[in-house]
Amino acid sequence: MPAQLSPKDLWRFRNRMIAGSCQTPARGVQGFTLIEILVVIVVIAVLATLVAPNVFQHVAEAKDTAARSQIEMLGAALDAYRLDNGRYPTTEQGLAALWHEPASDPRARNWRGPYLRKDVPPDPWRQPYVYKCPGDVNANGYDLLSYGADGKPGGSGDDADIMSWK
Repeated sequence: MPAQLSPKDLWRFRNRMIAGSCQTPARGVQGFTLIEILVVIVVIAVLATLVAPNVFQHVAEAKDTAARSQIEMLGAALDAYRLDNGRYPTTEQGLAALWHEPASDPRARNWRGPYLRKDVPPDPWRQPYVYKCPGDVNANGYDLLSYGADGKPGGSGDDADIMSWK
């Protein structure tokens, strides 16, 4: 014989059925309070302020390292050009002579390029590399440098010049 439900039990059953069908929260089920959400946002903001400077510091170091690597790569290509042609490209011919045979005088006697896999890249700050031959510092060779983040001679930190001879 089935057990009889008390009116109190029937009332509870009815409320549970209504709560499930109308999507009203049942007793004991709560959402997040505004204070809890604000605390989480503050914690995330504090973590972001601690982590962001370290991330941006590493970005600056990575650009410096990339510029040094590109200068080394361009230096190797310039040396290969010199081995083939007996001299480095002139300042007027520039680094483009590593990718396209120079049409201006003095012509390359034995150009076997291109000496790079791709056209000459800009520095990591999207500025062209500065090339001088003969160089101001290396009178018998070339000067190759990047002016850093500011794009101007001199500077320190991120704005420091990156030179082939240092």
